[in-house]
Amino acid sequence: MTDQMPEARLRADSDEIQARLRADPEQIQARVRASFDKQGLMRTLGATLEAVSPGAVEIALVPGPAVSQQHGFVHAGAVSAVADSAAGYAALTLMPPGAGVLTAEFKINLLAPAAGRRILARGRVVKAGRTLTLAQAEVFSESEGREKLVALLTATLMAVQGRDGVGD
Repeated sequence: MTDQMPEARLRADSDEIQARLRADPEQIQARVRASFDKQGLMRTLGATLEAVSPGAVEIALVPGPAVSQQHGFVHAGAVSAVADSAAGYAALTLMPPGAGVLTAEFKINLLAPAAGRRILARGRVVKAGRTLTLAQAEVFSESEGREKLVALLTATLMAVQGRDGVGD
């Protein structure tokens, strides 16, 4: 899969955020990839960052015994983790340099058991603000060339600046 995705359609509260939407896609990708590489949980789950663009991110997870629940489906915790990260990294693509993002809250609807060749979480910013950003992640299971929506997450993310340990 390519790192180029169609730009997410979103509402932005300021000209500053609009400018970030037009920022250098290579810089955005490098920033998000560097941050993603620091995430121990994504590494533990075997999740990979598939695509990054302003306001949008895709994360993939290959199902296996390490992320399954007792019936063989991908555990809801793993589905929630990749969905939360996809939404969070979509928000990070619109943050100023040096700022970090933390999830303030999320709600997830599990629509169907997550099973298939791979699980794909597509995060996108719905509304970007200076302090709070609303993002969504749709999680799909891929099997035999088809995608099935298995979860929908809505998250509120908080921009954090000037706090030790929270940044890019």
